[in-house]
Amino acid sequence: MALPTIIHDLALMLIVAGIVTLIFKRLKQPLVLGYIVAGFLVSPHMPYTASVADTENIHLWADIGVMFLLFSLGLDFSFKKILKMGASPFISTMAIIFSMSMLGVFVGHAFGWSKMDCIFLGGMLAMSSTTIIYKAFDDLGLRQQQFASLVMSVLILEDILAIVMMVMLSAIASGNSPDGGQMLGSVVKIAFFLVLWLVVGIFAIPIFLRRVRRLINNEVLLIVSLGLCCAMAVFSTKVGFSSAFGAFIMGSILAETIEAEKIEKLVEPVKNLFGAIFFVSVGMLVDPQIIVSYAWPIITLVLTILIGQALFGSLSFMLSGESLKSAMRCGFSMAQIGEFSFIIASLGLSLGVISDFLYPVVVAVSVITTFLTPYMIRLATPAYAALENRLPSRLIRTLNHLSMSHPNSQQESAWKRLLAQMALNTMIYSILSSATIALMFTFVLPLMRKMLPGWTLHWYANAITGLLTVTLIAPFLRAMVMKKNRSEEWKKLWRESNRNHLPLLSTILARVVIAVAFIFYICNYLSRFSNAVMITLGIVAVMLMVVSRTIKRRSILMERLFINNLRSRDIEAQVQGKKRPLYEGKLLDRDIHIADFEVPTNSLWMGSTLKELNLGKKYGVHISSILRGGFRLNIPDGDYVLYPCDRLQVIGSDEQMAKFAQALETNVIQEDLTLENREMRLRQLIISANSPFVGKTLEESGIRSIYSCMVVGIEEGKENLSPVHPNRRFVEGDIIWVVGEETALNTIAPH
Repeated sequence: MALPTIIHDLALMLIVAGIVTLIFKRLKQPLVLGYIVAGFLVSPHMPYTASVADTENIHLWADIGVMFLLFSLGLDFSFKKILKMGASPFISTMAIIFSMSMLGVFVGHAFGWSKMDCIFLGGMLAMSSTTIIYKAFDDLGLRQQQFASLVMSVLILEDILAIVMMVMLSAIASGNSPDGGQMLGSVVKIAFFLVLWLVVGIFAIPIFLRRVRRLINNEVLLIVSLGLCCAMAVFSTKVGFSSAFGAFIMGSILAETIEAEKIEKLVEPVKNLFGAIFFVSVGMLVDPQIIVSYAWPIITLVLTILIGQALFGSLSFMLSGESLKSAMRCGFSMAQIGEFSFIIASLGLSLGVISDFLYPVVVAVSVITTFLTPYMIRLATPAYAALENRLPSRLIRTLNHLSMSHPNSQQESAWKRLLAQMALNTMIYSILSSATIALMFTFVLPLMRKMLPGWTLHWYANAITGLLTVTLIAPFLRAMVMKKNRSEEWKKLWRESNRNHLPLLSTILARVVIAVAFIFYICNYLSRFSNAVMITLGIVAVMLMVVSRTIKRRSILMERLFINNLRSRDIEAQVQGKKRPLYEGKLLDRDIHIADFEVPTNSLWMGSTLKELNLGKKYGVHISSILRGGFRLNIPDGDYVLYPCDRLQVIGSDEQMAKFAQALETNVIQEDLTLENREMRLRQLIISANSPFVGKTLEESGIRSIYSCMVVGIEEGKENLSPVHPNRRFVEGDIIWVVGEETALNTIAPH
């Protein structure tokens, strides 16, 4: 029976990828480059080797690879981490997208390409590759360094804004104004679904996992996690977003659960398999004929990305408050384009607004810049050193200390904090109310009208649906109106001045108006009352919600449950002693930070004390805490012994961390390359007259100490072997059974 073509293709891809990546591993090059080379070798463009027959299926698997890569990225980097970093990533992202888009438009215009080619090219050049940089950081061992966290924050925001950009490009392609209602609607749609998914997901999924925790083993948890990932990917495509974006959102939701670390480890093999297929498929898109025909545009675009990101990327990160050294490391890391650029190019082709040559040109540029990504990351530090030698030292000091002001330590005004919290609450509860109304009107209302047909019963169906809808959104509307009305900021502002009373009361009135508007919309949709009656009904309903103790309890219970779910991973960290210390964000030197390392199971350091290892003198790092199981030891002394799987919390600079990580990785017991020769065997040994063991005890014989073998028993005519007494001397004719390696047994008991 013939195998399907896809099995042959998969076998070819994985075998070639395995061979090439072994070579690249030997050459100490990033594996992602090996995958791309393997893709080129199995592509139809390489006539001298076997090639993949069905490229469509391979691209389908590659799309799955992107989805799982971004799912893993979401597990490793939640939205809470981005928000904790403040406005810095947002500023950098907007500056990079604007500057690189303008560069793309300018370069395309210089080559005389059409207007649409230039505009779409600008969008492609603005999108750095999350998956490629994530993989490069992983291969280079840089994920634990501080600048890498900021780069990943910007990349995530770029992926989110890429969706906005695609909508904008579609609007331009259709001839509409990009700043019109369609653009505003798309932004609102993204914000709406993003907040809705995160809020509902963080509320519902941890509860589900908590209820079934006793029933879930590793196999079931893997299936459930991948199922949730694929379900969110499907739902994301249904509402007009990409499957990768939905997978990332689900990863971010699961990142807030207690099971996040376990899920991440379980998903890693799946991610590695499909991720490899994705990068191989990228290499398959390399067409030598296109590269030759458009050599100058490709070279120019590669230089544009490398120089543009190195220059404008670094300036963008400096604009957000990073020091010169950190900004250059961030900017140099983003010098490539990837999967979202391919998606934008596909959009242009599907709309029929860009030229056919642009897609293969962009693929070639992506492959070349992907090759150069690890080298650009490594080049950042020497480039900074060269710049430091040429610029005035006073200017360098000024640029390097731009980020030392610690704006988080400055007290924000009470008004600013209060209004920001009120606005956030109002937005979240408005989105939840809107989603509830949409679901009720889409599913429940038609069902009610079907169950209660006829003109008279039609009004009953509307009334029942309306009452159910108002009941469901009542906790949201009450929380919108009442939350923060008794907060510390509110009380402080009320006491400070009588002038604050009217503005504070106005904030309540504004939220009441928004809540009444929801009731008005429900009444207007389901009835034909006059506006005055519907407004009156809305005001009465909101007042009843405010005074209702039942609705108050429901609202408080839902909010507490949500907060507990959001903090579940932090609570677990506190219980197990894994939470980062509070002083982490207050280290004065920007280059000094905290990172976690795990002692390998085959480490040469195990069994050694910290005094013997002398890590501070060798690598300049400080061990602030050691976590072993559920026990945490803070500020360990020099007599503390390291054991396998100890988690070390280390303080140091990026350079010191890199040296320490390399030492931790290399100081291990090397793999036994002659493992096949170390097999243990059991053999019978008969003591002859000329045996060297005659007349000797077990210890004197040296069977263990000299020959590295062990006597397990002696035959004495019994059913079982008898143990050998330490003082018993061997005599001629004794039959003993010995365990040892083949070579050792051949020495003392040859065949």
